[in-house]
Amino acid sequence: MTSPMGRLAAKHPLPALILRRLGLSLILLAAVSLLIFAGVEALPGDFATTYLGQAATPQAVANIRAELGLDQPVMTRYFQWLAGALHGDFGTSWASRMPVATQIADRLGNSLFLAAVAAIISIPLAILLGLVAVLTRDTFLDRAINVVTLAAISLPEFFVGYLLIMVFAVNMGVATFPSTIFPGMTLGAKLQAIALPVATLVLVVLAHMMRMTRAAIISVLSSAYMETAELKGLGAWRAILRHAAPNAIAPIVNVVALNLAYLIVGVVVVEVVFVYPGMGQYMVDAVTVRDMPVVQACGLIFAAVYILLNMTADIIAIVSNPRLRHPR
Repeated sequence: MTSPMGRLAAKHPLPALILRRLGLSLILLAAVSLLIFAGVEALPGDFATTYLGQAATPQAVANIRAELGLDQPVMTRYFQWLAGALHGDFGTSWASRMPVATQIADRLGNSLFLAAVAAIISIPLAILLGLVAVLTRDTFLDRAINVVTLAAISLPEFFVGYLLIMVFAVNMGVATFPSTIFPGMTLGAKLQAIALPVATLVLVVLAHMMRMTRAAIISVLSSAYMETAELKGLGAWRAILRHAAPNAIAPIVNVVALNLAYLIVGVVVVEVVFVYPGMGQYMVDAVTVRDMPVVQACGLIFAAVYILLNMTADIIAIVSNPRLRHPR
């Protein structure tokens, strides 16, 4: 007997695949939340001891632990934390005694602003460079682009960041460091302040997206229908834009989504290097003082964003590629 999901998949394969991706994403997020909570619990050290100092008496430590609810069973605290997170309540910061959600709102906005500016620059530039590399394949320009991008991929973010600081902020004095933004700044002032961290993120993600765009389009160019397009006399640009690019969109979208996830989730190192007031810097400061509600909230938000962007990439790939909707 066919299950309801099986009948739905037979009649409407696209909605069924989207619902399946959504269900898998929710299951993955639940599993990740458990791993985040368990990982934070396993960290060495204790907030009560860190807050009171090494000279604290056992009774004082016990009082702090009871006040924060740390004397309750681990699973009880996990389900209480998860129930609150589902309602947007991540608890109260142990260090500042302020709601974590309120503090995260401003920090998350700063991180999204930094990632958005980097994405606006890097995504079109990566696709354009990928197309140029395809059209000049096996020429000096293609080799030069590949060598430069491979070198950019090989350099760690903190090294690129410190190099940009030394050249443009210290030696030339044309860039701002540290990259601090605050409410009330004009858009121009904010863009000037984040020039160096944006350049670091662009250099890191641009190379990967460009190389994957080039590889995806070259793979499509070897198809029979592309040979037919060439025999019809279509120009290189027209053949690529009209026939190759639409069929290469699925792998390109996946790469773009992964790099967007990195821009939002992987900015921790860049924000610390440039002292940028975003989620990454906030989480690192919380780890230093063992402020576990903040660490757990940041970890869960990072995981949710990463899973959401990957799910979006899967859905776009399914919609754009009929072969994924009708597997054989």
